[in-house]
Amino acid sequence: MTTQETIRSAAERRLSLRSDLSAADTQDIAAGLNRLLADTFTLYLKTKNFHWHLSGPHFRDYHLMLDDQAAALIAMTDPLAERVRKLGRTTLRSVGDISRRKSLLENEADYVEPFDMLAELQEDTRHFLAELRGVHGICSAAGDVASTSLIEVWIDEAETRIWFLYEAGRSTPLL
Repeated sequence: MTTQETIRSAAERRLSLRSDLSAADTQDIAAGLNRLLADTFTLYLKTKNFHWHLSGPHFRDYHLMLDDQAAALIAMTDPLAERVRKLGRTTLRSVGDISRRKSLLENEADYVEPFDMLAELQEDTRHFLAELRGVHGICSAAGDVASTSLIEVWIDEAETRIWFLYEAGRSTPLL
């Protein structure tokens, strides 16, 4: 073992908590939760980007909706990170760490049409929902009821965001 590995191992022992879940399970769960956390920050920032740069006749409605959605996303971050720590693992440390772990793409375009914003957020939220379900499966298989119960609430919230984005982006009225 190298000196660096020895130092890291000692630090991990100081940070770790005892859990009745296996070390392998807590490692897998933490990896999934950290991936969700990175995607949560990415989706939050994209939502705020679109919130700030909206224009058009539905500006106020979309602006308020995206602000609500961003608030729900940022509210997830602390419980996600704290759950990882409760498992005795470490969580994200930097923007670079987020960038390496995220699965969602950013949008740095100078201008995006409002309907395209809604469609992109809807697609990203569908991807995020699939990630939530996948990590829920990992947690459930390990018997991590605390993580699964948090994720179940976030699944419902993601489905609500998808529904709102879909309805707001409809171009023709429902007959």
